[in-house]
Amino acid sequence: MEQKREKFGSRFAVIAAMAGSAVGLGNIWRFPYILGEYGGAAFILVYIAATLVLGLPILYAESIIGRRSRSDTFGAMKKLAPGTPWRWAGLLTIISPILILSYYSVVGGWSVEYLFKSLSFDFMDMPASEIPDFFGRFISSPYQPILTHTVFMAAVVAVVLGGVSKGIEKFSKLAMPALFLLILVIAVYSLTLPGAFAGVEYLLKPDFSRLTAGACAAALGQAFFSLSLGVGAILTYASYVKKEEDLHISGVGTAVSDLIFALIAAFAVIPSVFAAGLKPTDGPSLLFETLPYIFNKMGEGVPLVSSVISVFFFVTILAAALTSAISMLEVGVAFLADEKGFKRRNATLLLGFLCWLVGVLCSLSFGPLSGVKILGATFFFFLDHLCSDWLMPMGGLIFTLFVGWKMSKADVRDEFTNGGTKNVRLFGAVYFLMRYVAPVGIIVVFVTNLLM
Repeated sequence: MEQKREKFGSRFAVIAAMAGSAVGLGNIWRFPYILGEYGGAAFILVYIAATLVLGLPILYAESIIGRRSRSDTFGAMKKLAPGTPWRWAGLLTIISPILILSYYSVVGGWSVEYLFKSLSFDFMDMPASEIPDFFGRFISSPYQPILTHTVFMAAVVAVVLGGVSKGIEKFSKLAMPALFLLILVIAVYSLTLPGAFAGVEYLLKPDFSRLTAGACAAALGQAFFSLSLGVGAILTYASYVKKEEDLHISGVGTAVSDLIFALIAAFAVIPSVFAAGLKPTDGPSLLFETLPYIFNKMGEGVPLVSSVISVFFFVTILAAALTSAISMLEVGVAFLADEKGFKRRNATLLLGFLCWLVGVLCSLSFGPLSGVKILGATFFFFLDHLCSDWLMPMGGLIFTLFVGWKMSKADVRDEFTNGGTKNVRLFGAVYFLMRYVAPVGIIVVFVTNLLM
């Protein structure tokens, strides 16, 4: 029942929670290495366009469905289109975030390990030349990454057990401002390192010869991953948004926050990559090789200050990872609570355990299970490719088709404009993007991925 459903307490809480769902390891960990693989500045331009032209309309579509229905993704489709097969499409967007969280938690566990190393001053005592090798040794270990994955997953479960206002809202409001401040400090310092200017050029001078169809598809995939689109996280959070809240403002605030943070993260990581003599194409290890290098260099002059910043930064990375992870777990928890009558505690523990179990396989794929391949990829990278390139865009397509072609235009207008009181002039353009541009863009990406 709507009157029993929790709600976010303020506009800042809405934006902090949705931005928290968006801003996370997708920006700090994934964005720098993806743009490194696809050529830097040119990829950034496509990524910005993909976020604003395709990502934002899909975010609006999810928000409209969520607030209109006041339900989980499965229940939303069932409520807004009763007696139709649309509810089964909603079920897909419940499976996706569980799969994503399974391997996302492994990366979150890496940040736990690096926080422990910072607390023990290990990076200060380690020669800079040995830092990149440490990461490879750590993730190939059969036990330590599973332990840190377990710690991270337990933290996610603990926050979700707290509920919407006491858990998710309170955590997001504290974590997001601190995250922006610290990533900005690291970016400024990164730019002062010897050799960093080559990284700045890499980020600011587009090389359009490297802008392939695959790069464009990857840019949209990154926009989906970074904004948590197509997995029902935004839809679920929107179901907790008050009716008087402006969906346009919260949507723009989420998308712009995500873009700004991603760009700052790029300037924090890529210049230091060049300063450390590493390659921007080094892949998923990029963040965990370069940031300890920065802190090690800081420590040459002021070791105590460097250690403190290192600790705070990895605490913040952990917070960023948690804000996204809790939104993914909340999708499944809301489904089990709304549709199956589960108590929040039982739903959270059950799904947390399932994510942990799949995550163990993902973690072992860097070590003992590295030889086990699915379609030529290890278990970790198979899930990453499946989710970011296929399941998330599929979810986005479902949401935009539902809003643009299944829901009545009057209902969509009523929800987006708060009953005709806000954003009336914007509605026509937004509706056109949701109805035509976003679905076509997603289909083009699907075709591109099939042909690659």
